[in-house]
Amino acid sequence: MLLESVFFNKLIQQSLEEDGFYNNYNYVQNLPRKNVIARLKFKSDMTVAGLPVFFHFFNYFLDEKIDAGEYLSLEGETISPREVVFTVPFDIGLTLERTALNLLTRMSSIATTTRKLKSLLKNDIAILDTRKTTPGLRALEKYAVRVGGGHNHRFTQTDVFMIKDNHKTVFGGLEKAIQFFRDQKLFYNSMTVEIHSLQELEQALELGVEHLMLDNFSDIDIDKALEMKKEGVTYEVSGGVNFDNISKYDKEGIDAISVGMITQNPQRVDISLKLGA
Repeated sequence: MLLESVFFNKLIQQSLEEDGFYNNYNYVQNLPRKNVIARLKFKSDMTVAGLPVFFHFFNYFLDEKIDAGEYLSLEGETISPREVVFTVPFDIGLTLERTALNLLTRMSSIATTTRKLKSLLKNDIAILDTRKTTPGLRALEKYAVRVGGGHNHRFTQTDVFMIKDNHKTVFGGLEKAIQFFRDQKLFYNSMTVEIHSLQELEQALELGVEHLMLDNFSDIDIDKALEMKKEGVTYEVSGGVNFDNISKYDKEGIDAISVGMITQNPQRVDISLKLGA
């Protein structure tokens, strides 16, 4: 819990600064401190993600913490519209409401989108996120992907080496790009290569690359790629995947599908917070 608190507390401080919390001391000082009823309304069907973050925002300022145990059981659940009721001092509720709600909505949108995509697959294929995340919120967004039943691709450029077109162009081809990363001598680092043609796939297989991303492959080329697949090799499919076309990649032999829209443009859910007597 210590590391979790350190992470959340840093996020809270950044959020309060962004929201001008420290700009008007008189306003903050004179907000009513009395307890009020807070109604957290989940107004659409969704997979809930972010409740630990949401309640930590309020508890950060409270000596008598909100007992969120019973509400946290909703984390990761797919629910229909409902309401969660708790008590919070008015000044704390009003000051933190928008930021806490923004994060809960963002994370639940990502989890909901991930679970819906996964539900469209018949084969056991992992749904992966990408590094197309909101700066400063990557950890929370990738957490939400996992809550929704997805998997994380990579967090940084160096925890897994990915060879892309830019590498091939600058280093002078796929073989030289692969050798550059192998020369880094990082014993436990794995490598994946973004593949754009069957010819390039054949070359990568000959060079012993184990993880291959088939980027924007046609149905016909995916079938041919599956015929070429070697034991111990993983295939990831990527490129413009969405609700409408994901089924065409639902093939035995595909190990994962990476989907940028999970974190870039998730299907938004509707959540509100109302404060009252």
